[in-house]
Amino acid sequence: MPEAIIEATNLRKTYGDVEALRGLSLDVHAGSLCGFLGRNGAGKTTTLKILLGMMRPTSGEARVFGRRVSDSVASIEIRRDAAFVGEDKPLFDYMTVQDVIRFTAAFYPQWRQDLEQYYLATFGIAPAMKVKTLSRGMRTGLALVLALCRNARLLILDEPTSGLDPAMSEQVLQALVRHVASAETTVFFSSHQIAEVEQVADRVVIIDRGRTTITAALDDLRAQYRRIHFVFDDDAPAPVFRAKGVERMHRDGRVLTVLASAGAEGIVEEGRTLRPVSVDVVPVSLKEIFLESSGVEG
Repeated sequence: MPEAIIEATNLRKTYGDVEALRGLSLDVHAGSLCGFLGRNGAGKTTTLKILLGMMRPTSGEARVFGRRVSDSVASIEIRRDAAFVGEDKPLFDYMTVQDVIRFTAAFYPQWRQDLEQYYLATFGIAPAMKVKTLSRGMRTGLALVLALCRNARLLILDEPTSGLDPAMSEQVLQALVRHVASAETTVFFSSHQIAEVEQVADRVVIIDRGRTTITAALDDLRAQYRRIHFVFDDDAPAPVFRAKGVERMHRDGRVLTVLASAGAEGIVEEGRTLRPVSVDVVPVSLKEIFLESSGVEG
């Protein structure tokens, strides 16, 4: 199994009477492009801040590069080896793009000038432009240039495509895919755009109300989750399946629908004993898995 770059175990974070995290656990493997999904208020931003040492958990433990994030010295080392792009993307508006880049590059001896030129061209950003004149998409592009060119081992991104038009979002996503493939970097990014996560991620973590509901390779989820439709001559029965993997059942007239997270073949075999007139097994999208794991009716 690949090395775990990020490990979190039973993280809890309380603000007064509010529990932002309630026993969250996750892991992110080296070299992966891992999407981090959850509804508003699920605890995504709190988790990212804890991983970067910007906030301490109430209890539980998290490690990045094997270093404990709650250790003040280790958290400095983590931020040295990890790059973070937040949703607000603060920049020095009075500087030019070139000034911001040269200022940032001075702190990183392994700065990649070849990547700097490549990504500036990719995002259509001229070095002489004033930061205050950049569009929202260009500001995102510049923030990513500053992160990608550091030669960091880990990129942590909070909603990297938020507010971008479809063309710019596609450029950002493809830049992340290329970077992971060429620079041996791990990317952990939160997003509300499920289709984007499904497009580029190889692993997903889904959380709901401060707890992890799913952490798995995306290919495994696609292979395991199935929706099974049993059609009967009369009203569908309400059976109790003994086969493992039944997540939810729904009856609608003559149709019994079963959402399975594993073992679809066993569920189909058991369902046939109910004498349906037809059985249909269909794949399930990441959006449907997300809605199910978040307790939202799809």
